[in-house]
Order: sequence, then structure tokens, then C-alpha cells
Amino acid sequence: MKKIITSIQEIWKIEELRNKILLTLGLMVVYRFAAQITLPGIDPKQLSGIADKTGGGGILDVLNMFTGGAFARVSIMALGIMPYISASIVVQLMGIAIPYLQKLKNEGESGNKKITQITRWLTIVILIFQAPAFIYSLPSLGVPDSAFLLGKGFTFWFSSIILLTTGTVFAMWLGERITEKGIGNGISLLIMIGIVARLPLAFAQEVGSRLKASQGGLMMIIFEVIAWSLVILAAVLLVTAIRKIAVKYARRTVAGDIGNLDGSRDYIPLKLNSAGVMPIIFAQAIMFVPALMKNSNNDAVKSIGLEFTDMFGLWYNVLFAVLIIIFGYFYTAITIPTNKMADDLKRGGGFVPGLKPGTETANFLDSVLSRITLPGSILLALLAVLPALVIKFDVQQSWAMFYGGTSLIIMVGVAMDTLQQINSHLLNRHYDGLMKKGNKRKSIS
Repeated sequence: MKKIITSIQEIWKIEELRNKILLTLGLMVVYRFAAQITLPGIDPKQLSGIADKTGGGGILDVLNMFTGGAFARVSIMALGIMPYISASIVVQLMGIAIPYLQKLKNEGESGNKKITQITRWLTIVILIFQAPAFIYSLPSLGVPDSAFLLGKGFTFWFSSIILLTTGTVFAMWLGERITEKGIGNGISLLIMIGIVARLPLAFAQEVGSRLKASQGGLMMIIFEVIAWSLVILAAVLLVTAIRKIAVKYARRTVAGDIGNLDGSRDYIPLKLNSAGVMPIIFAQAIMFVPALMKNSNNDAVKSIGLEFTDMFGLWYNVLFAVLIIIFGYFYTAITIPTNKMADDLKRGGGFVPGLKPGTETANFLDSVLSRITLPGSILLALLAVLPALVIKFDVQQSWAMFYGGTSLIIMVGVAMDTLQQINSHLLNRHYDGLMKKGNKRKSIS
């Protein structure tokens, strides 16, 4: 505890880091405030129907989770940041097949700026379809006609589409400002803050259920907290686990007058879960398709569709886990350029002991990455479907969602990434201090 307090004091002393953290927190508060604003023309007191449907453990519950409850409140931020994520996924997939995007990726910072601009415009195109679809579906989601205070005419439709589009664009802007001038990945932090916002209420509901129904009482609550802590630990280990590939440099020059070091050693860190949470997001997007089958006129097809609307059902989670493993391999293959890693290593004068630089090293890195991706993807899939197992022990659905699944992995991944960035700022501060001290010595002499 003393070490944590000391670290917080060190963070607060660094003005630049303090300002970044305060800016990040301020922008997240703005996002959460905007998520509470219901679309003009809709009575917020008559939204209990949509709240019940989004709390039923289906696809709608996942959407509501990603938007921090804004979906159920029919907020101006109801679509959240998800259209931007969808656009990012599409651009990444198109980057495999479209030469122009491949060329942009190789252009460095200028190319990345152009890709970002393409993603923004694609987000608006997606919103042109998603915003009207959301408004059209409100009655079927449980919003009564009496909730539309100004009717459902052209004025309501036009203003709502503009506000929903503006809400997502504003969320996108907030995320980019956090990434640029704050701390951490802005888009991921906005998703995480929406998930975390549901955590206190979910835990309070679980505590109330255990105490009122005499289902184990206080001892069961303590056991659940311990089990939750172990799941978080497993998620942290999955996020941080790496396979070190030894690298040797034949001759590396050391700064100063020390000279040269022969046989300097280093390593290439290959993550056990290189794809992060992206396989879950991909798989979750695909799981929307089987659920649409419930609207079919064919009884057999309709029954299959109903089976896949229950996110705690057996076949839903079996398919979900398989898709996560498949996408784990797919996303790792398109994002980890083993050939480029081998070429960079060769140009830097390094090599993997026992292997020739170039193609042989690239093949070795690819084979190692393929082998570690399998257990990494399986562990990720197990964490993703864990809530479906936990709920069998009479755990409240809202609380079970935090025992793994997309919510926990996003929380852990984003928290680890943000802490690493804070730690980097602290290390840089110490390094700058040493340099300043060295300069002072030099001037005195």
C-alpha cells in the first residue's frame, strides 16, 4: 500500500503527466454526462420496456453494455463508439485485399493519418444506415407510442438521425483527443468507462439477492469476490504472457567511451494473446447473424435463431468459442508481420541463434507464433464463455457478466495498457532527471 501511495505522489508531482490524467478523466466525465441525455421528443419515464429487453442476457444486453447503458436510455449517444469500431474492423480487413490501403500502411505516420480519415468517413456512412434502423426499431424494442411526445413525423426522424450521428462523431472526437493529449487509448477507455459504470449496480444487486434470499449470505459474497479476483488474475496473466525469442547481436556499439560489446543478447517478445480483445469483438459481431434467423417464417430456422439469442445458452457459447479461436488466428496473422520483424532484425545486425537471417528466421517466428496462438485463443475463448458457467450457480446475470466475457477482458486490457503508459512517463521523467544532472556536471567541470 505504501508503494502505491508513493507512486501516486510521484505521478502527481509530474505536471505533464498530471495534466494528461486530469484531461482524460474530464473527457470521460463529459462522455458519461452526454450518455444520460435522452433524444428530444422521447419521454424517459416510459422506457422501462426497452430496459427490460436490454437486460435479458441477449445481444441487446451486449450492445447496452458497450454503450454504458445509453442504448437503453435512448440517449443521443445510444450508438456509442461501436460504428467507429465497426469501421475500423472493415478498414483493417480491406487492408488485406486493397493495394492502396497496404501502401498507406507502409507510409508510416502520413499513411496512418489517411487511414484514420478513411475510417472516420466510413463511420459516417455506417451511421447513415444504423441511426434510422435504431429509430425504426424503437417500438419493437418496447418503447410505446405514448413515449413519442412529438409524434414520429419527419421532424422527429430528421433531428434524431442528426443527433445520433453527432453523438457518435462526438464520442469519436473525444476518444481521439484522449489518445492524442491524454493518457491511454481513448476509444478503448470510452468503452471501458461504460462497462465500469455498470459494475457497482451489478454488485449491489448480487449482494441484495444473496442477503434477501438467504442464498449463502455474506460467506457466498466473499467467495464470489475471491473467485472474481482469481478470474481477473487469469485475465492479467493472459494479457501479459509472452514467449521470449532469444536474439544475438554480433557486435553492438555502446554509448560513451566504453567501446564495443561482442555477443550482446536481447529477445523478441511474442505475446500469447497477440490479438487482444479483437477476436471477441469480431465473434460478437458474427453472432448477430444467427440471431436474425428468429424472424424467419420457417419453424426450424426460427427455433435455431431463438437458440442463438440466448447468450448463456450452450450452442451460442460453443459457436462463440469456436469463432474466437478462428479469429484469434486470423487477426494475429494480419497484424503481426513476422517477415518485417525478420527483415528489421537482419538490418539491425541481429539474428536468432542457430538460424539464418531473413526467410529462415521469418518462418521460425511464424511457426512459434502459430503454436502459442492456439493456447492463447483457447484461454481467451474460455474467459469469454465463463459467464455462461458462472450463472449456473445462481449468480445474478448482471454480476455474472463481469466473470470473464468481453467486459472483463476489455477492462483488464485497457487498464494494463494505461498503466504501462503511465509507467513509461515515470521512467522518462527519471531518465530526463539523470540527463539534466549529467549536463550540470559537465558545465561545472
